[in-house]
Order: sequence, then structure tokens, then C-alpha cells
Amino acid sequence: MNRDQLRHKMEAQQVAIYFAAVLLGAVAALMLSGTTALEAAINPALALMLFVTFLQVPLAALGQALKEVRFLTALLVVNFIVVPLLVAGLIQFVPADPIIRLGVLLVLLTPCIDYVVTFSHLGGADARLLLASTPALLIVQILLLPIYLSMFLGDEAARLVQVGPFIHAFVWLIAIPLALAIAFQVWAARSRLGERATSALGLLPVPATALVLFVVVIAVLPQLGPASETALRVLPVYVAFAILAPIAGWLVSQLVRLNEPAGRAVAFSAGTRNSLVVLPIALAVPGAVPLLPSIIVTQTMVELLASLIYIRYIPRLGR
Repeated sequence: MNRDQLRHKMEAQQVAIYFAAVLLGAVAALMLSGTTALEAAINPALALMLFVTFLQVPLAALGQALKEVRFLTALLVVNFIVVPLLVAGLIQFVPADPIIRLGVLLVLLTPCIDYVVTFSHLGGADARLLLASTPALLIVQILLLPIYLSMFLGDEAARLVQVGPFIHAFVWLIAIPLALAIAFQVWAARSRLGERATSALGLLPVPATALVLFVVVIAVLPQLGPASETALRVLPVYVAFAILAPIAGWLVSQLVRLNEPAGRAVAFSAGTRNSLVVLPIALAVPGAVPLLPSIIVTQTMVELLASLIYIRYIPRLGR
């Protein structure tokens, strides 16, 4: 089996791989002691995941994505105008505790930039456009998230959320992985060794995402016991979001007259959130544990299950 075949096989089985990583992490967390120490590994694992994700975006594709004005407009409007309006309605059904609402807002206001690409590909969407747009999505959400949190939480936002974690996330989870990915692409264009190294790294997006899920579960699960009741209380909101957000994304894509594959990509983006990337930001909030990790990990589980449904039904949109 060559590299391309192996990569396609992993992408086709990625949902099963992610659930296996979650299950393995849960079993290890229950059987072993001291796994909370692995919390320090979450950020390095995320940086690796984002690096290999960005590495899949050719430099030329970044410029091409900016030329796809209608697609980029629909993507930004859905994720940063329509979805916040949807969240404004759903947040009314979340307990009034600022910490709980902060967790829900952190995860629902941030569009996914990693496994959504391969999920969308499996679901008949134009994953190429979505992949090329991931750096823009990540940068915009980091810039807008503090503004949205201030709008939704008022004075509580300033008390709960500090600027430092956002700057740290931008540097280590965006700037450095993106710069490193660009450097590898330049190396690959000029060197046979660089080309082989970049090709080999192309096998890592699915395993790297599975590693992040494993590390998050094994490090965070032992801390979640006291917060399980809260997780159940926000579960209906996540289910409602998983149903309504892709529909909203598809409707907007039709308003701007995107073709069907591009419209499906917008629908996938609307329904898939950046829970793994915002977790380190949540962990930096004073008094975050165990509530915030519990709220965010719960959304991840809902999303993985919803993705199985998206892959089956979103391809039918427009047919």
C-alpha cells in the first residue's frame, strides 16, 4: 500500500479512529493514576495537528481561496454572523452561571479548522476550498472571540477571560505552525529531500487529531466527575446546534448562489466547531476545572456523532 492509499484509507476511517482514540483515552484515564499531568501535552499535540493540517494547504491555494469571493463571503457570514445569532438564541436555554455560558460560547462561536476538511470531503463537499480557507477562519475567530464574549457576557467576560491565553494561542497554535508549514512547502519546492519529508508528513493529519483526542480525554476525564450533571444540562443545546447550524449554512450558500459542493462545505463548516483548539484557552480561565473542560469535551462527543449523520445526509443537499 503506497502513501496515497494509506492516507485515503485513514481519512475514510477517521471517525472510527477518533472514537477509538477517545475510548482508549477513557480506559487509560480510569485504569491509571496521575494522567492529569498529561494536560501539559495538550498544546504541543494541538500545534502538531495544526502544523500538519496547514501543510496540506498549498501556498498557491491560499491565494486562490481569497479569489473565491462568494465562497469566502458565505463562509465568514455563516460562521461570524449567522452562527452567533443562532448561539444568541440557544444560550437562553443554558444555565445562567457565567462559567457554564462561557464554556458553551467558547466552543460554539469558533468554527473547526482541522477534521472538518476530511469530514466535508467524505460528505461530497468541496474540501479544497475549505482547506484553503482554514488559516483565515482561525485568525478571524481568534480576533473576534474576545469581542463576542464581551457582547454575550458583559462585565463577566473581562473577569473570566484574560488576553494572555489568546495571544499565547495565536502565537503557538496559529503563527508558528503556519510559518513552519510554509517553510516546509518552500523546502519541498527546492529539495527532493524536502519533498519526501513533506509527503511523509501528509500521512499525519488523522493520527495527529486522534493523538489530540487521546491526550485531551486521558488528561481531562479524571477531572470531570463533579461536572457530569452540568454536561448533561448543556447537551440539548449542542444537539440543537448540530441540527440547525448546517441548515443555516446551506441556506446562506444558496442565497449567494454557490455550487452544490461549495454549499456543502459551508454547511459542514457551520456545524463543526473548534473544541480542541479552544480547550487550552478554557483551561487558562481561573476556576475552569472541572466545568469548562466538561462542557467542551461534551460538545466534541456530540459533534463526532453528528459528523456521521452529516457525512450521510449533507451529500443529498441540492440533489
